[in-house]
Amino acid sequence: MNYIKNVMDSVIRKNSNEKEFLQAVKEVLFTLEPVFEQHPEYVRAGILERIVEPERIIIFRVPWIDDNGMVKVNRGFRVQFNGAIGPYKGGLRFHPSVNASIIKFLGFEQIFKNSLTGLPIGGGKGGSDFDPKGKSDTEVMRFCQSFMTELSKYIGADIDVPAGDIGVGAREIGYLFGWYKKLKNSYEGVLTGKGLEYGGSLARTEATGYGLIYFMDELLKSNGKSFRDAKVVISGSGNVAIYAHQKVTELGGKVIAMSDSDGYIHDPEGIDLDTVKLIKEKERKRIRECSSIINTTQFYKGCLNIWDIKCDVALPCATQNEINIETAKKLVKNGCFAVGEGANMPCSIEAIDYFIKNKVLFGPAKAANAGGVATSALEMAQNSMRYSWSFEEVDLKLKNIMVNIYNKASEAAKKYGHEGNMVVGANIAGFIKVAEAMLAQGIV
Repeated sequence: MNYIKNVMDSVIRKNSNEKEFLQAVKEVLFTLEPVFEQHPEYVRAGILERIVEPERIIIFRVPWIDDNGMVKVNRGFRVQFNGAIGPYKGGLRFHPSVNASIIKFLGFEQIFKNSLTGLPIGGGKGGSDFDPKGKSDTEVMRFCQSFMTELSKYIGADIDVPAGDIGVGAREIGYLFGWYKKLKNSYEGVLTGKGLEYGGSLARTEATGYGLIYFMDELLKSNGKSFRDAKVVISGSGNVAIYAHQKVTELGGKVIAMSDSDGYIHDPEGIDLDTVKLIKEKERKRIRECSSIINTTQFYKGCLNIWDIKCDVALPCATQNEINIETAKKLVKNGCFAVGEGANMPCSIEAIDYFIKNKVLFGPAKAANAGGVATSALEMAQNSMRYSWSFEEVDLKLKNIMVNIYNKASEAAKKYGHEGNMVVGANIAGFIKVAEAMLAQGIV
């Protein structure tokens, strides 16, 4: 369709050096062709031209002092991408790889992910090239306070509500929230992922991992399969991977490999989750330490080699583009029948196309890993009510949201001529809600 191609060409011209952002936009735009064929009013209103352009990009310097008294400077970002259906919502990522392209791709994805939840939240993302690894608590605190000093000018409970992401956990959220409260002299739900003692939600830690499995369980059941007796490989060993492991095990599957940036562990008898939690959550050590505790668990260097292991279900939960076309071919050759994206954009476009062509059941990130932001929105609701739901209540709401996301994506794929294609279905279902809101609100 010439209209979509022309918009994509324009995006490439304007953002030629931002490969991650261009990948994210391309993955969405060319799945929307049947929508524009049925809705010419979207073309007349310039919906696509507007939705690929962030409403606001904030870039700022973050000076802080290390424990040796030396001044350090990092760069901070917040992209407020689209607020048509609610306040901007999306995590903060602290990692050396962070740049404008990565934050824009994450913010663009967040528009559709947030829309799919059915909750009133727009798309945004932020972060810094600061690396919290190896830093003391006081260094992290000083950085977070400097970061929030600038970010606080642009966020608020009804404006933009950041959360955590890679490198931003409970410690960082606590420091950020404390400094915001001091600067604004206001106690409001401006951050999610907070501690339970000061406004956090039960089940938030587990939410993305649980949500991934709730979505994939629906996808598997709808195609006559299940997690029972399935051999599952999960990349990563953070919250998403750990709680996906827990839920897979509850459903009768066996997780045989997990990883971190150093390498991966493999145990044909099943990775012991308690050991992983001890090493990664309590002791904050590298995953290789698991092999010194469990005799049957072996550690191997090279985290991407985890996908060489034969498995039934692959759950990439580490980082973007960890599965390329060659990796996809290995997985298919080894009999993998389902892939669920727990991380943001962990599969390349070529890998996704290959999975779909070879009838691999595929759960795209914007649908499959929406559980985290959904529960963050539930935290916002609890903050507004000055009330807390039980773990069971939040978990049930989360499961219902993930099942609804699957149903929306499945129905949209069928309606627009791509039955069974969750990538097309998720993109279309997420897009239409935002497009209708933009159409109703005029040219803003």
